[in-house]
Amino acid sequence: MLKMFVLVLVFIGGSASAHQFTPTYPKLTTSHVLGIYKAEMVLFNTRKEIKYFSLGVFDKDWNSIKFASESKIIPLAYQERKYLDIYIRDEDRSKAMYICSKSKILSSVKDTSIVASRICSKIK
Repeated sequence: MLKMFVLVLVFIGGSASAHQFTPTYPKLTTSHVLGIYKAEMVLFNTRKEIKYFSLGVFDKDWNSIKFASESKIIPLAYQERKYLDIYIRDEDRSKAMYICSKSKILSSVKDTSIVASRICSKIK
């Protein structure tokens, strides 16, 4: 069924648009605070209709892990790039597996063809 859907998209020229969240495999390094680790990430908005992104950190079962950053909701204009630091406690470092960004669609946007995108990076 999924293969058929992909083939239909290819034949009708469908395209999907997502944002960029790098690196794909971030490393946790020690931060300036004892017992806190940091991942340096870059978020780039390639979608004109999206102006906000949310951040999240998850374990292998997709349970939320506590983290800190400048903000959990990031305002980002079209083709703007933002460098982000994600801070994770030492006690959560062994559980944390994914750092994700998700596009946020405003309720004022009425276009039904807009799809939210989530991009996750796997922590090394």
